[in-house]
Amino acid sequence: MALKIYGIPTCATCKKALQQLDQAGIAYEFINTKTAPPSRETIADWVGELGAKPLRNTSGKAYRAIGPEKQTWDDSQWVDAFAKDAMLLKRPVFVKQGKAVMVGFRNPEAAIRACLE
Repeated sequence: MALKIYGIPTCATCKKALQQLDQAGIAYEFINTKTAPPSRETIADWVGELGAKPLRNTSGKAYRAIGPEKQTWDDSQWVDAFAKDAMLLKRPVFVKQGKAVMVGFRNPEAAIRACLE
């Protein structure tokens, strides 16, 4: 399958994204990051493709639990943190043909276009 969506099934944003993909007839594989967290290598690839900042789930408890030192972390430190706790990752992460193409789901039309291109 060319399109993979990483997230958690209870996430409202993930539910909305999956519903939109279903309505658009776009095939995908959903990967639950709670039960099947991505590897450190996969996360490092995502950070290389999208950057660490867009991948941060800044509204989650896990992010807020990290002290002020997070403000000075480099990408490598973020990769380590994401790999230790997948709840730090913003959801959903869209991966097409092995490359992270988008994170989050604020603009459904752009997301659908990115999945079809």
